[in-house]
Amino acid sequence: MRESQVRRFVAVGLLPAVLIYALFVFVPVLWSAYYGFFDWKGIGAAKFIGLDNYVEALHDTIFWRALKNNVIFVLASVFGQVPIALVLAIMLHKGSYLQRFLRSAVFMPMVLSSVVIGMIWQYIYHPQIGILNFLLDRLGLSGWKLQWLSDPKIAIFSLTPPLIWSFVGLYLIIFISALQNIPGEIHDAAKMDGAEGARKLVSVTLPMIWSTVQVAIVLCISGSLKSFDLVYVMTKGGPAHATELLATYMYNSTFSSYRYGFGSAISTSIILISLTFIGTSQWLMSRKQRRTARKEGMAG
Repeated sequence: MRESQVRRFVAVGLLPAVLIYALFVFVPVLWSAYYGFFDWKGIGAAKFIGLDNYVEALHDTIFWRALKNNVIFVLASVFGQVPIALVLAIMLHKGSYLQRFLRSAVFMPMVLSSVVIGMIWQYIYHPQIGILNFLLDRLGLSGWKLQWLSDPKIAIFSLTPPLIWSFVGLYLIIFISALQNIPGEIHDAAKMDGAEGARKLVSVTLPMIWSTVQVAIVLCISGSLKSFDLVYVMTKGGPAHATELLATYMYNSTFSSYRYGFGSAISTSIILISLTFIGTSQWLMSRKQRRTARKEGMAG
C-alpha cells in the first residue's frame, strides 16, 4: 500500500472513535462553556448575564480555597506519585516472581473503586477505631494522635496519602513499559563506557524515558485538578470547606444550590486552569531539557 492509502485507511479507522469522543467530550465541554454565561437553574429560561458568574467565583473565598487545595493535590501527585512510581519501576522492572507479585500489589488500588478506597482510608483515620491512631498508641506516640479528617488545619493533607496510594500503580506500569523499551544495546554501551548505578540512571535511563515522565506529569496535573470522588466520599469538602476542591465546589454549586449556570462557569474555569498548569509545566520541562542539551553540546 502507498503512504497516502495507509493514511486514508488509518483516518477511516479512527473516524468512528473520534466522532464518539467528540460527541461525548467536546460537545458537552462547549455546551457547558456556553451556559457559563447564563443564570440558569436547570429548568426554565436561561438569562444571559455575561461574565457575572466568573466575577462572582473570583470574589468567592471558597473558590480560592478550593483552588489552593487543588494546588496541594497537584504538588502531592507530581512530587509523590511520579517519584515513588519511578523508583519502584526501577526496582521492579526485571520480572522475577517476587517483583511480579510486588507489581500486582502496588497496582491493586487501581482496580478498586474510589468509593472503596475512600471508605478504607476513613477507617484508617477514624479517631476511635482507626488503625493509625491505634499504632501511634502502641508506639508510645499518643501525643501524635489527631482528628485526621475533622481538623480543618490538617484535613487536606490527610487526603494526600490515599490520593498518592491509589494512583502510584498506574504510573508504575507506565514507567516499567518505558524502561523495558530501552534497547539492550544502550545498556551494553553504557556499561562499556563505565556508567553504572546512579551515573547510568541519571545519564542514560532518565533521558531515555523523559518523554514518558512528561506524559505522567501531565496526567498527574489533569487528574489532580478534576479530583472529586475520593474527597467527596471521605469529607464531602468539609470540615468548613477545608478540603473543598474545584470539582466539589462545582458539584455543590450545581446540584445542591441548583445554579447550573454558575456550575458551568466553574467547570470551564477548571479546564482553563488545567490547561494553564499543563502548559506551564511543559514549558518549564522543555526549557530545562533545552538548557541541558545546550550544556552537553558546549561540553562536547
